[in-house]
Amino acid sequence: MKDVQSEQDTRNVPIDRVGISGISWPIQVLDRESGFQDTVAEVSLSVALPKDYRGTHMSRFIEVLAAQERRVTLANMEGLLSMLCERQKADESHAEFEFPYFITKAAPVSALKGRLRYDVRFDSSLIRGKFDVVTELTAPIQTLCPCSKEISDFGAHNQRAHAVIAVRMNAMVWVEELAEIADMCASAPIYSILKREDEKAVTERAYTNPRFVEDCVRELALKLDKEDRIDWFRVSVTSHESIHNHDAFASVERSKR
Repeated sequence: MKDVQSEQDTRNVPIDRVGISGISWPIQVLDRESGFQDTVAEVSLSVALPKDYRGTHMSRFIEVLAAQERRVTLANMEGLLSMLCERQKADESHAEFEFPYFITKAAPVSALKGRLRYDVRFDSSLIRGKFDVVTELTAPIQTLCPCSKEISDFGAHNQRAHAVIAVRMNAMVWVEELAEIADMCASAPIYSILKREDEKAVTERAYTNPRFVEDCVRELALKLDKEDRIDWFRVSVTSHESIHNHDAFASVERSKR
């Protein structure tokens, strides 16, 4: 049959990215405790299209994705992108995987265990043979306002927040490690199950550790600055304010190389 996509285009307009997005795909990702974790990712795959090609072959993206046999790790991401370039006759390819990731956390006093959802994103590219990947974690945390505590006769407003940690690594850093760093930089961690004694401990921890979003994001930056396995990072903290009709946020981006 006629290959319409391979017809020559004369409009002299190269396309930066063309591909498929919004695909739900079952994958396996590395899990520090149990080896692998099954999850479902929303996937985007694309390539750069030269100016003289009318279109790309969309079915080949699915074929390349299926060839990964569900397992998606930083180690095999470059191979996926190389296969995309080869199958699509492109010198540039991109892959994005966004998925929920669950970490088992023990409550601080009762030690009851529950699974807490985090959101992970792999954003990778292969451009003329140069591979790059950014790993991003969105972690739920808690903040308690230092100003509220200081000016109030009793109590202080506190709320759920989330930290977003994006890193370029030169060696393996576990998702769980990034989650632990997020907890350390918050007023207090978030848990999926708390008995009364746990709730007391978490509430008192936050009260004795008040932090603005500025405090949290600076603590994140200091900890990642000390991590030799990380070459670049971007961190942000957003607090979903309990006494305001807006969020508060702060961010830091830094290259270490």
